[in-house]
Order: sequence, then structure tokens, then C-alpha cells
Amino acid sequence: MRIAQVAPLTESVPPRTYGGTERVVSYLTEALVALGHDVTLYASGDSVTSAKLRPGCPRSLRTDPAAGDTVLVHLQMMQDVLSEAPEFDVIHFHTGWCEFPLFADASLPCLGTLHGPLDVPDVQARLRQAPAFPFVSISDSQRWPLPEANWLGTVYHGLPEMVLDHRERPRDYLAFVGRICPEKRPDLAIEIARRAGIKLKIAAKVDRVDQSYFESVIAPLLAGPGVEFVGELGEADKMAFLAGARALVFPIDWPEPFGLVMIEAMACGTPVVAFRRGSVPEVVEDGVTGAIVEDVAGAAAALSGLDRFEPSRIRAEFRRRFSARRMANDYVMLYQKLLGQRHDRERRLIQRSKAGSASLAANAHGRT
Repeated sequence: MRIAQVAPLTESVPPRTYGGTERVVSYLTEALVALGHDVTLYASGDSVTSAKLRPGCPRSLRTDPAAGDTVLVHLQMMQDVLSEAPEFDVIHFHTGWCEFPLFADASLPCLGTLHGPLDVPDVQARLRQAPAFPFVSISDSQRWPLPEANWLGTVYHGLPEMVLDHRERPRDYLAFVGRICPEKRPDLAIEIARRAGIKLKIAAKVDRVDQSYFESVIAPLLAGPGVEFVGELGEADKMAFLAGARALVFPIDWPEPFGLVMIEAMACGTPVVAFRRGSVPEVVEDGVTGAIVEDVAGAAAALSGLDRFEPSRIRAEFRRRFSARRMANDYVMLYQKLLGQRHDRERRLIQRSKAGSASLAANAHGRT
């Protein structure tokens, strides 16, 4: 199958550090190539891939001080995709809605994976501009704010097994990984760790928009005992970091659409202790790959029973449910479903056209 993957240009594919969407696009692209598909990746020019790379810009926009208007850069990439569309059986967008001005009528074999939350009015308004466009959700819970969208299916994220860190090492701390922001609740992670009496290490980035929150809320908490802030980590360092943790603490306070770090922890045999929000009940198997809890007290109680989780069992569940190969195969099935739907529509149009022609001919014959 000839497949185009269209990534955002903000980060490279894969990203150097933080960038969940671009990382998933990389994993999917490489897995599709490994399955024998002919894949073209539209991404920034500093991306690294075994697919054919069509650069949308010389380097990732976040690292390019001369990037200019990022909207115009993305629109130019969409023009390139449109001009080359006949080369592909399927065009798969990961760009949110940048494709809508040119592809919203769904006349081409296109679909888009939505990687972010949908409980934002502006996001919902944009997506409703393209009611016929086929979307893929990354969890079933992600759909609830927009149930009327043209959902083609749900595909959970996956990771390649090559990134796993299985080395035996002491597991003597709790891990918090992600962004420092109010909805991720690093403050609750600190409270949970202190209640449980286990050291917490925080590996997270601080975006400019969250700098004030970090300085006013989180920095004072770091001054207390039992907490270490290690900053943002690259991919290899992050996996080693997770592999050395007793558990990943995930006290989110928002409807997380997936939560890639949860399966990254599972890939390392590390259990996840997470609040029951968003996709968590779909990703974590309570009692097997982690514990789903309601609040800080429940999380602290779950941490007292970590010995019941077996790293080998957690890794086995990860391989079964969240490998990149499984993700790629799931998407291939959706590509085939999309093409089947298009074929059915075209056949119905042809049948209606023939029926209309026959009716006109019969009426013309009756008048003669």
C-alpha cells in the first residue's frame, strides 16, 4: 500500500526531546515500512526515517528562529501533499485541522488522527467544519465531547520494542514524567510520594506558558525532602529513568486522550498508579499493569502494595496491547476500511447514475 504520513512541523520526527505526536508518527511510520508498505513522510527536514522524506521546512519550527509564520508553512506543506496526492492510496494526517482548507470535503482517500483533547470549544468548532472527514481517536474516551464526528475507528498508540530497557536495576524511587502544568498535577505527585514515604524524581519540561505555575506552585514544593527535579530527558534516558522506578505516578486532573508515558512505563515493566481520568481505564489494566485510583489517599495506599506487580507480566501485556507493530496493523485495517467505504460510495453513485440514465431514456422513449 502507498501511504503518506503527514506530521506537524513543530518538532522533528522523531522529536529530540518532548513531542508525543511526532514520536507516535515516527513509530507508526517505521512499523509500516517494516511491514512492507511504501511510506512517504511529510515532516521537517531534520527528521530521521526509513520512509521517503518530503520536507515541509528545513528544520523543526520550534528550533528555527527564522521559521516565520508557522500557519503559512503548514499550508504550503498541505499544498505539496495535494499536488502529490495521486501518488498515494491513503493520506494520513496528524496535523489537527491544517488539512481542512484543501481536504475537508473528503473527496480524496484521507483520514486524520486526533492527538489532543476535544473538550475545548475552539477545537470542536474547527472539527465541525469538516463533518465528512474521517477521524481516528486514540482512545474511546477522547470522543465524548464530539460524538457526532465521522469516527472511522480507535487506535491505541504503540511503541517499538527496540526502545525498551530491560536491564535489571534497583527500583528505589517513584517517577513523574511529562510537562509541568496544572492539568498534569505534579503537586499531587509530590504529595502522594510523601504520604507513601518514597522518593520522587520528576523528569519534565517547563513550557514558557507554564513558567509562572512552576515558579509559584511547584518550585516551593521541590525545596522539601524526598523530591528531585531532573528536568527534560531524551528518549533513551527517559526509558532508563522509567526502568529504574518502582512506579510511574500519573495523577492527572484532565481528560487525558491517551497518555503515552503510561505505555512507556509498561514497556519497562514499571507499574502505573493513575487517577481514573480520561483514557486511564482503557490503558491501565487494574491489578495487572498498575492501579487505577480515585484520589491521593488511594494512590498512596496502592503504592504500599507494589510488590504484587511483576515486571515480566507488565512487559508481556505491553507487547500484547501496545507494540508499534500492533498499532501499524490496526491502522492498515482502517486504511482498508476507508478504501472500502470509498469504493462502496463510488459504486452507489455509478448505480444511481445508470438508473437515472435509464429513467431518462425510458421517458424519452415514452414521448416518441
